[in-house]
Amino acid sequence: MQKESNNWNTNQYKNHASFVSDMAEDLVEVLNPKKDETILDLGCGDGTLALKIKQKCQNIIAVDLSNEMVEKTKSLGIEAYIMSATNLEFENKFDAVFSNAVLHWVKQSKLAVQNINKVLKQNGRFIAEFGGYKNINTIVQAIQEVFNQNKDYGVFNNPWYFPTTQEYKNILEQNGFEVKSINLTIRPTSVDDISNWLNIFANGIISHLNKEQKESFLLEVKCILENKLYSKEQGWILDYVRIRVEAKKII
Repeated sequence: MQKESNNWNTNQYKNHASFVSDMAEDLVEVLNPKKDETILDLGCGDGTLALKIKQKCQNIIAVDLSNEMVEKTKSLGIEAYIMSATNLEFENKFDAVFSNAVLHWVKQSKLAVQNINKVLKQNGRFIAEFGGYKNINTIVQAIQEVFNQNKDYGVFNNPWYFPTTQEYKNILEQNGFEVKSINLTIRPTSVDDISNWLNIFANGIISHLNKEQKESFLLEVKCILENKLYSKEQGWILDYVRIRVEAKKII
């Protein structure tokens, strides 16, 4: 996965965010990798899904902005590089680009799509899933509320990009793709604790705060969300919404 701070703890990610790759295993089936293909895993995270792809396709290259994640992926025997979705250093190389839970971190969406097009061979396919319109909306509102109540925190710089299907379809079609399918799915997602989720996925938002402010932020956000996303019966269920895209390079 890709984000502005790129400060990922691989052990923390494995212990508290394995659902990211677990819930996208069927996306590998949509990709349907072939033995003789060359595939790019864009935003490989800890390499879990890249490893699954490699079981069917030996020619896989993985990229991520996090050095920690790239090193973890390399340890699995996968060729991996530190690289941004908006600056891919390949051209006409891949039969497919695969990406899970990454592109909602990339606000320069048009540039990312142009780079994906550039690295694909003619008729190459783009298979992706990421946060869509109103993804984690309750969490974003809670974070904004806490920043509003604590002026010493500064401004809440929202790092996420959650487009509508029509918005993203337009970007793809305007940049050389034929969209085979694009769907928005409401997907309530269970996590062990909202504090762990915030520590992993919102750490860039609060990286400028001191230790005391960070602890206060976590407590305040958790307090707001407890009545909205938590129950004794089900635990923490977050309001995830995902976009899934299947597209083909035609230009």
